[in-house]
Amino acid sequence: MTGMAAESAVALYDEFVKAGLLIPAGPLGAFGRGAVFEQVLDAFDALIVRRAKADGVESMTFPPVIDRQILERTGYLEGFPDLCGAIHSFVGNEREARAIPKRIADGEPWGDLLVQTDVVLNPAACYPFYPTCRGTVPAAGRQVTMLAWVYRQEPSLEPTRMRAFRVRELVRVGNPTDVLAWRDSWRDRGFELLTSLGLAATLEVAADPFFGRAGKMLAEGQLEQKLKFEVVIPILPDRPPTACCSFNYHQQKFGAAFDILLPNGDTAHTACLGFGLERTVMALFRTHGADPSQWPAPVRALLWP
Repeated sequence: MTGMAAESAVALYDEFVKAGLLIPAGPLGAFGRGAVFEQVLDAFDALIVRRAKADGVESMTFPPVIDRQILERTGYLEGFPDLCGAIHSFVGNEREARAIPKRIADGEPWGDLLVQTDVVLNPAACYPFYPTCRGTVPAAGRQVTMLAWVYRQEPSLEPTRMRAFRVRELVRVGNPTDVLAWRDSWRDRGFELLTSLGLAATLEVAADPFFGRAGKMLAEGQLEQKLKFEVVIPILPDRPPTACCSFNYHQQKFGAAFDILLPNGDTAHTACLGFGLERTVMALFRTHGADPSQWPAPVRALLWP
């Protein structure tokens, strides 16, 4: 991040803190949310759920930790090793445990005294759902929604780049025709939803931030096949617009990884979309001001019907 960009990021963070919207909590990318921030976030999330309800979606909730094997089976660590949040814990005896406070008192690292557990922090809201679909899905496929905490190891001065954030996710499982049509339909519906809130949104073809030189080729393939779209909204001064919602067509990736089949025996296709709740709420405050009671009446009517 350049000097000017860093200054604008810090200025925006300070602005949110001064307004009581964010609460400093120490590490970069980890902060609390004030009551007004949460009220808007809950209202925006409820608006998405109302729009999805007509689709007959199933609603699910998963914890913020998932089976480590999910990352291993999907190749996540090949594409995003730099974003992973693995969980380690102590498994030794009492004598060995005494080394930890001694290391801390001496100002020494102590992570090597822990071992990797069978769970990791969830890096994508839809990941815990796919293993539950193993086997044959109904002929009409499945549609689900979930509210999830997501973790990515991206410490940053930018308040929009968080290490832990919430996503309202919708997932479609089924045959390729239905799944792609669903992704495209929600791409248009999601864009309309965000613009109806008075946000200066733009829809773009996008790619994931794959790691390394091989990742560059994967990203180029995503762009060429238009597997991913994002809605971007201006939030940070002097910075490109921020991605607040993404729409992704996975083809057979998760169907193959978790043995999800169609009634005819073919591997199921999947797609997902995710609204970044904190980012969208920040966009709302940047666009309409820190006091929601003063926001335009049409926006308030959508969020608080």
